Amino acid sequence: MQSQNRKRAPAWTEREVLDLIAVWGEESVLSELRSKRRNAKTFQKISEAMRDRGYIKDATQCRMKLKELRQAYQKTKESNECSGTEPQTCRFYAELHAVLGGAATTTPPQSMDSEDGILAIMAEDFADGKD
Repeated sequence: MQSQNRKRAPAWTEREVLDLIAVWGEESVLSELRSKRRNAKTFQKISEAMRDRGYIKDATQCRMKLKELRQAYQKTKESNECSGTEPQTCRFYAELHAVLGGAATTTPPQSMDSEDGILAIMAEDFADGKD
């Protein structure tokens, strides 16, 4: 059990997460994530951008954190689409909506399958992270 605990990365600070979302929201990054099926190189670029901002996060850490953030945003968004439920929010919702909300809702039909748009593209690419 101890060996598993030692491999666990330190928790992300609020500032790190905000900077990660900022890097993720850059048009060049979003464009690469939309256009490629395998995104290991893109996550490496995200990791390098985080390093430029003074953080030490590898591509896998960035990929996993973005996956976690995307899932929290999607769950909150879906919950809020149900009529009769009290509005929900999640940490960093406004920042995530700025990145995911606009990109995923530019021209989709009302019955958009979760396999369409940036959210699904990224979900599949998060699965293995290899190039």
